[in-house]
Amino acid sequence: MSNTWTDRWNDRYSNEEFAYGTAPNNYFKEQVEKLKIGSILFPAEGEGRNAVFAAQLGWKVSAFDISAEGKNKAIKLAEANKVKIDYQVGALESLHFQTEQFDAIALIYAHFPAEIKSSIHKSLDLHLRKGGVIIFEAFSKKHLEYLAVNDKVGGPKDIESLFSIEEIQADFSNYEIITLEETEIELKEGLFHNGKGSVIRFVGIKK
Repeated sequence: MSNTWTDRWNDRYSNEEFAYGTAPNNYFKEQVEKLKIGSILFPAEGEGRNAVFAAQLGWKVSAFDISAEGKNKAIKLAEANKVKIDYQVGALESLHFQTEQFDAIALIYAHFPAEIKSSIHKSLDLHLRKGGVIIFEAFSKKHLEYLAVNDKVGGPKDIESLFSIEEIQADFSNYEIITLEETEIELKEGLFHNGKGSVIRFVGIKK
């Protein structure tokens, strides 16, 4: 992954204030509380708000991101909440997760560069056991209309980095779909997710 991409996220996470707040994402919270506790992976986890919440529930938590600054904030947040998370820095292919290691994977605003986003989804699938669950929320292609009105809602500004229902169906074709929808939501998450946006929400069980 390019140094420009890494630098961008290190810059965003270098401030004292948490870019997206310290509370978990609402949709993730709602969905993870329905699951039997086990092991969970958080790709592109940033400053750790969702990973720390899962650890507080009793999950065995692994996370990764390309940003060392993100990890630093996540570890501080975990320590403040008296929990432990295994947080690694690097791209997925450089890390050594095991095949079918996890009971769940949470992809919460995990907007990877457009040219690799589908391949990362398919690689992540290898690390989820059969019967495991994906929880996904990220901006849809329609979100550009919302960004044009209010850039404080955040999210990628290029349509290729945004998601469609059809892309999720293709990337996770071996899943029983519990939920797959495009919907408008109101975000209030830290400094960079504020206002109305359009998202894809997906919950799937690996067949």
